[in-house]
Amino acid sequence: MAKKENRVIIALECQSCRQSGSPGVSRYTTTKNKRNTTARLELKKYCRYERRHTVHKEAK
Repeated sequence: MAKKENRVIIALECQSCRQSGSPGVSRYTTTKNKRNTTARLELKKYCRYERRHTVHKEAK
């Protein structure tokens, strides 16, 4: 019998690109354990459109 997986693939999206209406939006993919981390993930990642580190939040 197979084990049920707790890890899910999520997309992280740049919040400052989203608000400014830039032509592109920086996105990263990662995994998280949905049992241990129920809240939306928020990390500082590099945005190639703004050329600096910005806050990336979990997209829907």
